[in-house]
Amino acid sequence: MRLIFCLFAFVLAGSSAFAEDHDAPITIVIHGGAGALEPGRYTPEEEAAFKAELREALNAGYGILDNGGSALDAIEAAIIRMEDSPLFNAGKGAVFTRDGKNELDASVMDGATLNAGAIAGVTRVKNPIKLARAVMENSEHVMFARDGAEDFAKEQGLEFVKPRYFKTEKRWKSYKDALEQERRKKDSALPHDFKYGTVGAVALDANGNIAAGTSTGGMTLKRYGRVGDVPIIGAGTFADNKSCAVSSTGWGEYFIRLTIARDICAQVEYGGATIGDAAKDVIHNRLDGMGADGGVIVVGPDGDYAMEFNSAGMFRGVKNAETEAVAIYGDE
Repeated sequence: MRLIFCLFAFVLAGSSAFAEDHDAPITIVIHGGAGALEPGRYTPEEEAAFKAELREALNAGYGILDNGGSALDAIEAAIIRMEDSPLFNAGKGAVFTRDGKNELDASVMDGATLNAGAIAGVTRVKNPIKLARAVMENSEHVMFARDGAEDFAKEQGLEFVKPRYFKTEKRWKSYKDALEQERRKKDSALPHDFKYGTVGAVALDANGNIAAGTSTGGMTLKRYGRVGDVPIIGAGTFADNKSCAVSSTGWGEYFIRLTIARDICAQVEYGGATIGDAAKDVIHNRLDGMGADGGVIVVGPDGDYAMEFNSAGMFRGVKNAETEAVAIYGDE
């Protein structure tokens, strides 16, 4: 009997040690948008403010992972932090449409189940990423838009705000400047010398599950209820435990055409590419080859990660057991 008990204790100890040895290396990667972010665009004080917000978002997500929380909870927490900041084009700091409104999009995907949720064109939901997750978890659908999305948000008891909550004076000035630029050019072409302020996060939790989420105010001067890549699963967001989790930022029309997020994960899953090589190929070959710019953040189920972009810069950050870093420009 004692021998059996000892053998049983040995098996338990062995399985516990095995579990500890195979805990996933918890990791979170975030972005706050890409685009024309050449050094000198911001003052040192502004750069410090951006980096402080990125660190806060990283810590919000990593704290959840470090306490055994899920990748989904971690990315949601990080994105909420950025949605609540007036510095990023998501939630509070959203850019304005051609009609002078703020229209918000978001999406989320669970790599363990391939469940996904997305919303487009909401104007009163304080945190769009919460609504995207509610669509994923509490409905049989993947995407809701505009009034329908807000009706669902009411059913879910999510927080609503007046549309003016999203307005910041800096964004309003940018909107007015863009209108004037358009008037001088006497055409309706969008100015493309601005940053794409989409925010996003990807994470790997201790159970080996990955998740991705993205949130945005869209593109300055967008028209006619335009929807970009952010709420399109496979373009702006994708996650699958078999390959990787991706959140995109950039000129959304091209990210939709190229299904950027899914393409990266497909190269990993079917082609055996590393996360870094897949991200470089898609951004620097396919996207760049079409004359478009932007970037992606990627994490895999082994903790490998990438932050790749072909624009002058991308607000970004990563945190795991060995690294904690935030950056803005391409040479950082």
